[in-house]
Amino acid sequence: MAHYGTCLAKLNPLEHVVSHELFTVSIMGEEISFTNHMLMISVGTLILMIAMPLLVRKRQLVPRGFYNIVETICVFIREDVARPFLKSHTDRYISYLWSIFFFILSLNLLGMIPFNAVFGILTGQQNNWYGAATANLYVTGAMATFAFFLFHIAGIYEKGFVKYFATLSPKVPWPMMPFMFLMELISSFVRLFSLAIRLFANILAGHILLAVLLGFIVMFKTFMVAGASIFATTLMSLLEIFVAFLQAYIFTFLTAIFIGFAISEDH
Repeated sequence: MAHYGTCLAKLNPLEHVVSHELFTVSIMGEEISFTNHMLMISVGTLILMIAMPLLVRKRQLVPRGFYNIVETICVFIREDVARPFLKSHTDRYISYLWSIFFFILSLNLLGMIPFNAVFGILTGQQNNWYGAATANLYVTGAMATFAFFLFHIAGIYEKGFVKYFATLSPKVPWPMMPFMFLMELISSFVRLFSLAIRLFANILAGHILLAVLLGFIVMFKTFMVAGASIFATTLMSLLEIFVAFLQAYIFTFLTAIFIGFAISEDH
């Protein structure tokens, strides 16, 4: 029992998902920390800005390979996710929806690659250079905040400032108007938190579960437990790949819905 207690004390399922400071940068006398999650965001951004255009640079009459996958996803998001809610305004906002989907997907998939373990095996030294950026509430909160401002700005742009806030609440008898306006205002902030927390919680839970399953190998140190743990981890990793796509889709889908609500004349 003492052995298991020692192993449990050493194992920390949150170690690979929490933010680790890599170095600090001094700007105007202020020390700003650069973390592993910032590094993953930078890598994800470079992939979308450089690697993605290179991979799809050759336009083909009949798309093949990776180009076909990207085009299929883009057409699906435009026609089946955005257009039912944005209608004639789809082309105005589709670039953002494409960008946020592939950005979240890139971060989710990058977070699943065990870079730290690989470099640890190769170098023999522990490092925390990589991590799951979307398991950080600050990261998902920043993306949700941008989406929050986007659908309000879109509503104001399409309707005008006065008309947008005048139509923020549904048509109800005038005594209920102040109450309904307040409820709609609160619900718009609820949307912000729902976008941030849903993505954060799902990615965090998946990574903790994988860490716990692998931790059983260190705890019990038997071939039977190791085999079962590796098998379960493999299955859960496949599920996590599905979740990576699913959460990127859900974030994009809800953002399209919220923009549609904001610009709709009926709302």
